Amino acid sequence: MPEPACQRLSIRTQGAGFYEITRSIIPMLEGTGVLTLFIRHTSASLLIQENADPDVQTDLMGFLTRLAPHADHPQMNWLTHRIEGPDDMPAHIKAALLPTSLQIPVIDGRMLLGRWQGIYLVEHRDAPHAREVVVMLR
Repeated sequence: MPEPACQRLSIRTQGAGFYEITRSIIPMLEGTGVLTLFIRHTSASLLIQENADPDVQTDLMGFLTRLAPHADHPQMNWLTHRIEGPDDMPAHIKAALLPTSLQIPVIDGRMLLGRWQGIYLVEHRDAPHAREVVVMLR
């Protein structure tokens, strides 16, 4: 059985937010199989979500911010991990709740995403970061 092709996608973020990466993955696809995406970080996530209305991403970010505000927010005074800044531990909490890997069926080099679905890297930290996603089709 041939080894699955494994590639890496580098994404530069500009702070917390949703970064659609669907178009960056398309050129990496050949053949039929299951596409696995895995983000190699503990303070960012991957998500399949609506890509037609940007208000969806705005509302999701608002929800995540209310769910886990910065460590200097009064409701977060119970946090002990604060050494990397007030956005770090809340970023880990968000990454623990959202997926860090995705599986998507691919037929003849085309992902079988729904009409309004896109693949997003969700950056949970405030500062820009260089993120890496492993892309494997098997």
